[in-house]
Amino acid sequence: VKPHPLCSLPRCTLCRPVLAPLCVPRGYSGASLGDSGKDMLEIPLPPWKERPNEPLPTKRARLLYESRKRGMLENCILLSLFAKENLSRMDERQLNLYDRLINEPSNDWDIYYWATEAKPTPAVFDNEVMAMLKELAKNKKKEQRLRQPDLEYLFESTN
Repeated sequence: VKPHPLCSLPRCTLCRPVLAPLCVPRGYSGASLGDSGKDMLEIPLPPWKERPNEPLPTKRARLLYESRKRGMLENCILLSLFAKENLSRMDERQLNLYDRLINEPSNDWDIYYWATEAKPTPAVFDNEVMAMLKELAKNKKKEQRLRQPDLEYLFESTN
C-alpha cells in the first residue's frame, strides 16, 4: 500500500489554505554570515551549588528527574539510560560528581560532546562518573536507543 501523497508534504503546506495568516515560518537568525550577534540573548544561570545535607533518596530522585528532563533529546536519552543503570548503586561521592556534571555546565551540548568523546573533557569533570558515562555512550552492545527507558524499573523488587 502506497502512502497518500499528502503524507509527504510539510504540515504547514497542508494547513496553508485555511490557516495561512496563522502559519508563521520558523527559523533561527543567529548563524547567518555577517550576523552582529545583537539578537542573541544571554540568560545568566545561577551558579551550581552542592547540596551536602540532601538525603540520598531525595538526591537520587532529583538526579533521575534532572537526567530525564534536559532540553535536548540526545542527553535525555543518554542520561536517563545512565541514571537507570547507575544511580541506585552509586555512593554519595559519585552522586555528587554526577550532580555537578549534569548541573554545572551551562550548555548541554558540552556534556554530550564530552560523553561521546567528540571534545576533550575538562579536568574538573574528568572523573570516574564521566568514565562510566563515556562507557555507556559507546553502546558496545549496539542497543537501539531511540527513547528514554520507562520508569517501571523503579517499582520492581530487587530481591
